[in-house]
Amino acid sequence: MLSASQVEGRYAKSMAGASSRAPYIVALFIFVCAAGGTLYFNKSMSGGMPMRGNWTMSMMWMPMGGQFESAATFTAMWLAMMVAMMLPSTMPIVLLYRRAAAFRGQSHLGQAIFALGGAYFLVWTLFGIAVYFVGVSIARAAMRSDAFSRLLPLAGGIALCTAGIYQLTPWKSACLKHCRDPLALVAHHLDGGRFGALRLGIHHGAFCVACCWALMLIQLVLGVMSLGVMVAVAIVIALEKLVPRGEWVARAAGVATIAAGVVTSILSFRSL
Repeated sequence: MLSASQVEGRYAKSMAGASSRAPYIVALFIFVCAAGGTLYFNKSMSGGMPMRGNWTMSMMWMPMGGQFESAATFTAMWLAMMVAMMLPSTMPIVLLYRRAAAFRGQSHLGQAIFALGGAYFLVWTLFGIAVYFVGVSIARAAMRSDAFSRLLPLAGGIALCTAGIYQLTPWKSACLKHCRDPLALVAHHLDGGRFGALRLGIHHGAFCVACCWALMLIQLVLGVMSLGVMVAVAIVIALEKLVPRGEWVARAAGVATIAAGVVTSILSFRSL
């Protein structure tokens, strides 16, 4: 049992460690590298192929070289984009974990934080791989069938409506609450050192995907390599998680997305 002076000393030590600039410097370096990679992929994959139905297929869905090479390129692009988009809104849980682990006197703290972040972005990478195979399958079907290609704009409008509706559901609210108040999540994963941090990263990543998949769907529909859409989605994600009334941001984004989906669907249906 720690005495009051020992607890006070440990708390002061943990606060001093938590106030170190090192996590911010490392995070800024990672963010800059990820943003640079995203800009590179955006430039290299600019342009596309006009398709039946008055839409343009992005180059990212056109396999270049072998299937493995194309999948690896997409995965690298997706990871860079996810780090650039999600790191700012993920930093609070990383800093909270660091402070709590430092207070407990956990050893190998840097490795644990790396495990947390690596596991978190691994979950998003796996989600991206699934997105790739679905996207490539749709692209191939559109290139084989003009009728299927003409239906895709309408399908995009329906997808926007679906994403917007999800933003208004209790499932979204529950996942967002989990992301906005990670204290209980961190507390349940403080034991186990690096493996506990790994489990925390996977757990938090899974909740984050469940919270944000609809916003990613919006980005996929409107243009996954569009910098404007990417920045807008990243801002919405950050506001949802960080500002005091983030749940209202989620609902407002949902209503706006439903409206955009309805308009898109109507225009697409008229053009069939």
